[in-house]
Amino acid sequence: MPGFLQRHFPRLSVFLKPGLLALLIAGCATAGIGFNADELFGKTVISDRRAEVNSAPARHYREEIRPILENRCVVCHGCYDAPCQLKLSSADGIMRGANKTKVYDGTRILASEPTRLGIDAQTTEQWRNKDFFPVINERSQTPDINLQNSVLYQMLALKANNPMPADKILDDDDFELGLNRSQQCPTQEEFAQFADEHPLWGMPYALPALSNDEYSKLTGWLKSGAALSADLPLPDSLQAEIEHWEAFLNQDNLKQQLVSRYIYEHLFLASLYFSPQPLFRNQQPNKRPEYFFKLVRSATPPGLPISPVATRRPYDDPQVKRVYYRLLRDSSSVVAKTHMPYRLNNERMDWIKALFIEPEYSVDQLPDYKPETAANPFIAFAQLPVNARYRFMLEEAEYIITGFIKGPVCRGQVALNVIDDHFWVFFVDPKMQEDAGYSQFLIDQSENLRLPGEAESNSGIIANWLRYSSLHNEYLDAKNAALREKFPDGQPVDLSLIWPGNDSVYSNSNSANSNIHNPNAALTIFRHFDSSTVVKGMVGQHPKTAWVINYSLLERIHYLLVAEFDVYGNIGHQLMTRLYMDFLRMEGEFNFLALLPQKERLRLADYWYRDASDSVKKHLVNYQNHILTDPAIEYHSQNPQAELYEKLRQRLQPVLETKYSLARQLMPQHLNTLNGINRVQGKAATLMPEISLLLLENMQGDSQVFTLMRNSGHSNLTGLLYEENNRLPQEDYLTLVPGIIGAYPSAYYRVSSFRLKDFVSAVAGLKDEDDYEKLADRFAVRRTDAQFWAHSDQVHEWYLRNDPLNAGLLDYNRLENR
Repeated sequence: MPGFLQRHFPRLSVFLKPGLLALLIAGCATAGIGFNADELFGKTVISDRRAEVNSAPARHYREEIRPILENRCVVCHGCYDAPCQLKLSSADGIMRGANKTKVYDGTRILASEPTRLGIDAQTTEQWRNKDFFPVINERSQTPDINLQNSVLYQMLALKANNPMPADKILDDDDFELGLNRSQQCPTQEEFAQFADEHPLWGMPYALPALSNDEYSKLTGWLKSGAALSADLPLPDSLQAEIEHWEAFLNQDNLKQQLVSRYIYEHLFLASLYFSPQPLFRNQQPNKRPEYFFKLVRSATPPGLPISPVATRRPYDDPQVKRVYYRLLRDSSSVVAKTHMPYRLNNERMDWIKALFIEPEYSVDQLPDYKPETAANPFIAFAQLPVNARYRFMLEEAEYIITGFIKGPVCRGQVALNVIDDHFWVFFVDPKMQEDAGYSQFLIDQSENLRLPGEAESNSGIIANWLRYSSLHNEYLDAKNAALREKFPDGQPVDLSLIWPGNDSVYSNSNSANSNIHNPNAALTIFRHFDSSTVVKGMVGQHPKTAWVINYSLLERIHYLLVAEFDVYGNIGHQLMTRLYMDFLRMEGEFNFLALLPQKERLRLADYWYRDASDSVKKHLVNYQNHILTDPAIEYHSQNPQAELYEKLRQRLQPVLETKYSLARQLMPQHLNTLNGINRVQGKAATLMPEISLLLLENMQGDSQVFTLMRNSGHSNLTGLLYEENNRLPQEDYLTLVPGIIGAYPSAYYRVSSFRLKDFVSAVAGLKDEDDYEKLADRFAVRRTDAQFWAHSDQVHEWYLRNDPLNAGLLDYNRLENR
């Protein structure tokens, strides 16, 4: 075909812009002018594109191509919710290609088959059998066909030939934006019609085109066969560390097998890395670790290639005689949405041994994998010491809570409208739960502590709601009865209930670590409507609510929202997960209320659940029946809640993380100005995006990035599908912190230090959408801005330089068009 065009239309190929030749050929094929794919491009031959690591093509990919893909493509195609399931963050994802089925579909009557990269299929051929289609050429490997038969190239060429309109705001008639927009996902055969109907939908979608240099490099790479790179070999020292850990996790005795199962079910989402830096301190590496790993279940023991066990959940029956816990290298791009770093070193192993191995107890048999057993950690791990389980989670609480923030559950409003937009989390001191009576109580209550995961991925709603509501109330009644029996005269609660973060099982057994100050003692959670973030410390203004979490609550949160949640499950499973979380949120809130005087408890509970129905209060609130006595804490002000917050801050002061404190991170001349944003409430706050990143430049060319978040007010959080009815915009407020919080920015702002007061005044003075448009005209780097990519690169570079352990590629699927 190319020869035909060049012979009969010699000037055509000269004057066509890049990519139009491919579009014309695709159009001919689609129109049925005597061609089919085999005749036009040759037979399909699927091959592994990963070139030998030291070869020139592999080096070219690593050094020239992958950085472009990461900074221009992975920022939309890197997570569970990547459009068309096209994950360009790894060689496996590029070879797998795309799929028309949405992962996040809130209307499924029946669960769908999982399509998790690296788990549910191991070869490109297997992905083709699961309806994934290629985006790079898999037919005859000639330069022309490599372009003409590449959906990825055609998407780039479509953009190059149809630049984004120069308007500052995109026309809604031309673009569909938002997380739930429709997805076309054209195959090679469908591309001509797609291009005809949507000429402006080339890639990067609704963002500026690639530069000429970037376009040329990607086009040349695709033209030459789109070679990828095999993984660089691991250093011998690192390989030795892996072997050491795999030997530890796979010992034959039953005690170790049960401990390893528990560890796996809590760390399967972790981005594991090796570092000698000590645990439980604020020390961070000065550069990003070079290698990350995933803890996986394998059918093969250490020493043999890993054979991943593909199950929906980490506790499902592996269908093999024995599973082995292996460290699988994760070579994909580091994406902020899923990056959950967790450090491994000798100190970590000693800590685990001190928790689980050194104490004397016996494991006489391993639990089975039946759903009613495996979905209930209080049954499955009843033989492990309760305090060891609690400390394993508690002393890395940010990681554990991040599991339900960054795991697959937290995508979409319905999954997240169970939590407030801003709240603090504290923890019960494990010393309060060390006695054998508490362990026996949890065993006795294991039936009442059942979780919806035992119904697996196809769940009903109404019947299960009533069942679990009844079980939860029975658990609370039993807990209070046990406390009355143990403390017949009442147990005055005081601040000693709260874990101060200054001790550890490992620190108690190792004098070199006796001065541990663990910053996990206080956490802050921000919700950004359909995404969320957890960070260490008491960040931001005094929040409306706070939680106090004990062992049983922390374990249930993890299993409900991380271990058992199936993003491919049916609507019943997903809604039951959200409904059950109501119980757990209430439990955490009322643990906090127990630290306040009775009058303040009642006032706050009524305030937090304004306009909630009587039936909801009966099932969810019912707080008066579950609080025993007034606390032994003296209050002297008219605002006991605020007073309590400051008492907790004082108690936790030695361990509090301060990286998100404006006072600790800013020069005085900027502090007073930027603090003005934290005083913005009501209408002005409502008009601001959910989460924005502000880049502040000084006269010397230095820059600092801040996160500006809108915290939305609600009368209550019990409305499953009508959150908007519970909104109280007059209670909205803004929180500005130094550094980057969140993975999904809604907007970018760029402000010079001499215009900082103007920016703060403009934010505080917002009265309507016209005012916001004026603010954006002055300060925003819109998605249509010609400098958008340069600004994006600068923010990512700042992130990696200033927070190398946590930094990852941000996701642009929620960028606003305002």
